[in-house]
Amino acid sequence: MTDTTLTRRGLLAGTAGIAAVAALPTGAFAKELLRMSTLGPGTSPNLVMTTFANVVNKSLPDYEIQLNATGAATRHVLEVAMGRSDFCMSSPTIHALMRNKAAMYAKIDKAPELVEKLRTVLNFPMGVYHIAVYGDSGITSIDQVKGKRVFLGPPGGAAYATMSRLFKAVAGLEEGTDYEAVKLGWDAATAAFQDGNLDVYCNPTNAPSPALTQIAVTNEIRFLGIPADKLETEAVQKLVSRPGFSAATLPAGVYGDKQLNDSDVTTLGVTVGIVTNEQADEAMVYEMTKAFYAGVAAEAETSPWLRAVTPQGAVEDINLPLHPGSLRALTELGVDIPDAAKG
Repeated sequence: MTDTTLTRRGLLAGTAGIAAVAALPTGAFAKELLRMSTLGPGTSPNLVMTTFANVVNKSLPDYEIQLNATGAATRHVLEVAMGRSDFCMSSPTIHALMRNKAAMYAKIDKAPELVEKLRTVLNFPMGVYHIAVYGDSGITSIDQVKGKRVFLGPPGGAAYATMSRLFKAVAGLEEGTDYEAVKLGWDAATAAFQDGNLDVYCNPTNAPSPALTQIAVTNEIRFLGIPADKLETEAVQKLVSRPGFSAATLPAGVYGDKQLNDSDVTTLGVTVGIVTNEQADEAMVYEMTKAFYAGVAAEAETSPWLRAVTPQGAVEDINLPLHPGSLRALTELGVDIPDAAKG
């Protein structure tokens, strides 16, 4: 066999390979893999953002979103701002903290610069802060948390900071001194509470939460709240008045007969959202935003928790400009765009 024969066969094989590649559907090579970070299962951001990813992956064949449900939002936003990830959950409070180099961003000199690289895709109601205890724990108020094992949220996250401040504002309890703040992620904390290894479990989520509903099927459960005489104090009002926060109600009976609260519980409500980098492709974000709300409309009848996720809610409490693609999509959906969303 001569070198010429080998060369010809190689050329023929190469030509056939090129022809085969050319015959493949364009989508086989055009699909763009994108990373989206959110909170762990059992949280409303996970539910909403899983829906977002599923809708995009099903209806937009050019894109595939891979969901990362580990870590804290406060770290995820830095990754998106630096171009190391594509989408993540964020919140108006996080944006304010970054601008002011406050709390977990106090030692990050570039935080004010990095927040300017973020753009909102859409906001949605995260729900209300649940402060849950088992009925047989004997705990009926926040001041009785002293000496207990408490999950505030993942260390370094916004939920951790919020709950530690709330416990101090309401009952003067200091994390690490008056109670043990257990350092776990969302998944592990949910499992630990289900197994009885936590005394108090905090989770900002829509009610009823699937994880807590499962517990309340076979266990009596109680939710702690902000007493009426503490609601108007300066310390609590500082929490309530932060960007994206409000005083909210967790209804009595929302978890069924085994919820021991005789009356509604006053707690914190919070708005969160999906953000991306300012350099994200405008057409891509536009298509995703339109597809998401079409998917929400189609699934809301069978998934009641989705009914709170609306196009108008996409600009609720917004303090970070919309991405141009999302701005175009929401405008077409008839949303009244506030000045804060226009940049």
